[in-house]
Amino acid sequence: MAAHRRPRQHPLGGHTARAAAVLALAGAATTTGFDGTGQAAPRPTPAQVKARVDTLYREAETATQKYDGAKDAVDAGERRLDSLRDEAAREEQRLNTARDALGSFAAAQYRSGDIAPAWQLALSSDPDRYLDAAALAERAGDRQAATVSQVRQQLGQIERLRGAARVELTSLRSHQAELRRQKRTVTGKLAEARRLLAGLTPSERGQIAGDGSGAPERASRSADDARQALERAGSVAAPDSRAAAAVAYAFAKLGSPYVWGATGPNAFDCSGLVQAAYRSAGVSLPRTTYAQIGAGRRVSRSELRPGDLVFFYSGVSHVGLYIGDGRMIHAPNPSAPVRVAPIDQMPFAGATRVV
Repeated sequence: MAAHRRPRQHPLGGHTARAAAVLALAGAATTTGFDGTGQAAPRPTPAQVKARVDTLYREAETATQKYDGAKDAVDAGERRLDSLRDEAAREEQRLNTARDALGSFAAAQYRSGDIAPAWQLALSSDPDRYLDAAALAERAGDRQAATVSQVRQQLGQIERLRGAARVELTSLRSHQAELRRQKRTVTGKLAEARRLLAGLTPSERGQIAGDGSGAPERASRSADDARQALERAGSVAAPDSRAAAAVAYAFAKLGSPYVWGATGPNAFDCSGLVQAAYRSAGVSLPRTTYAQIGAGRRVSRSELRPGDLVFFYSGVSHVGLYIGDGRMIHAPNPSAPVRVAPIDQMPFAGATRVV
């Protein structure tokens, strides 16, 4: 009878079915993993790392030039603010001296009593002496009026100086904020570059070592090679003795480390090296590449002579000191020290002759 029919058996029991489902899911996950969607990002090749690091170095150098400009503005602002404060202090000292003089005059009047001049003359036992004293008092009154006028002028000058100091302080704080922003930008990009380089093996780092501008091996020279380059360029016969002195200074700094924001004597950034080289020759140059390119007479690439400043990239963010023979001395970036390099390894942006 139907009531006594045995229930139909399923091919898989409850536990067996659950196990099969788990296995199926695991297989699907494994399949997905092999398809690549579950794998970590592939390790960048040395060439990719080099390209990214070069970009980071250029961006950091652009920020470095902005940092240098902001620091220059901060230093100048601090000097102006100190000068205003010193001048205000001197004015306040003169004001205090004038106030003391007025106080002495008022005290003398109080001690002599406030008696009308006609009565003083009538009661005086020596009218001639009184008249002499009255004339002296009149002159003293004139001096007192002059002192009061001087005090008023000094008060106005002090207020003007304080107003100028407040304006200067506001400007200084703005430059200080810009300085901090650019510092964060530089340090962030250099930290990323270090992280990328740290992911390479020593041999891979050796392969891409250089100045990050496309010609690492050619850019690296020994001191003897650099001396030969200078001799070929005839730098000792540079068109100006100051240009020759600047080239000689840069040559003496070969091998010095690149440190962003540094102007020597033991470390440099690119514009800091050029500034220090000409400072040693008695020539004052602005701090940044943006200002240095306008510091002299522009010359074409075909007109270059030893001592000229050569600039690179569309943003004029890098500078070197031309030494002749198509070469320059420059401070490349944190991965390379001051060195001799060909000027055709970076996009040429212009040149300036400062002497």
